[in-house]
Amino acid sequence: MEFLAEYASFLAKTATLVIAILVVLSAVAGLRGKGRRKSGGHLQVTKLNDFYKDLRERLESGLFDKAELKALRKQQGKAEKKVKKGKADDKGRVYVLDFDGDIKASATESLRNEITALLTLATPRDEVVLRLESGGGLVHSYGLAASQLARIRQAGIPLTVCIDKVAASGGYMMACIGEKIISAPFAVLGSIGVVAQLPNVNRLLKKHDIDVEVLTAGEYKRTLTVLGENTEKGREKFQEDLDVTHQLFKDFVARYRPQLHIDEVATGEVWLGVSALNRQLVDALQTSDEYISDRARTANVFHLHYAERKSLQERIGMAASGTVENAVVGLWSKLNRLR
Repeated sequence: MEFLAEYASFLAKTATLVIAILVVLSAVAGLRGKGRRKSGGHLQVTKLNDFYKDLRERLESGLFDKAELKALRKQQGKAEKKVKKGKADDKGRVYVLDFDGDIKASATESLRNEITALLTLATPRDEVVLRLESGGGLVHSYGLAASQLARIRQAGIPLTVCIDKVAASGGYMMACIGEKIISAPFAVLGSIGVVAQLPNVNRLLKKHDIDVEVLTAGEYKRTLTVLGENTEKGREKFQEDLDVTHQLFKDFVARYRPQLHIDEVATGEVWLGVSALNRQLVDALQTSDEYISDRARTANVFHLHYAERKSLQERIGMAASGTVENAVVGLWSKLNRLR
């Protein structure tokens, strides 16, 4: 146990020293960054056809001997030349985007830049494929994300949305923009509803003789509060606002998916892929991998990702966070080994 205590002390001192250095570097970076413009980010473009070709060639190299591989490469070369001969311009483009949504739809910033970029070149003979994963979040945040996808539809460019795991609530608000929605068999879809909740500690404060003053200008500036005493009138107004938002949500989905029986599916329920297909929430059951690899056989497929450049201060902060986490994990592992 004495060794364990010494080890823990040494680990704590080391972590403290490293964190102190990182804090100093972060402060220096912050001072240097004052007055500078944000560097922004850059667009990364990857041709997925090359990715799939590399996978196939690596597999072939492991399966065939040299003679068989040489004959296969010769055959493939002839086939590629035949396809390219006067037909290269006939291939359309498929632009693949990713959206991994949190409660604030933070990925919208990258999405808007990716869409802005592709709209400078894409034509109605091309296609945009969005791989979407989101359980929803704030109404205004997902409203903006959905509006970004609507730009693609307004430009007359086909939009396909692929869902492998979940597109619920705000996630489905985005998905319904697609002309075609493809879902994995066990993906979670739906939740066309609105929810809001907040605690109220007013009775606890009263019990300890603590008064809370809530002053407003405007009858409904505050309806329900955390600290103040809530009224039935405030509750009714809050519920009214939820109902209005829900109706707007339903109208939005119905506009892009007119085939839906909107009142039957806008109950806040969720369904797995197969059930969602029966209710016309999606158009087909297929994984995004299968769909995109199929498209790569007949089109040039490009994956777009707008990467935000992190400042030196942000990178140092992430490093400090990682140092603390590694120190804790290291100590925990050592304790478990010594038990």
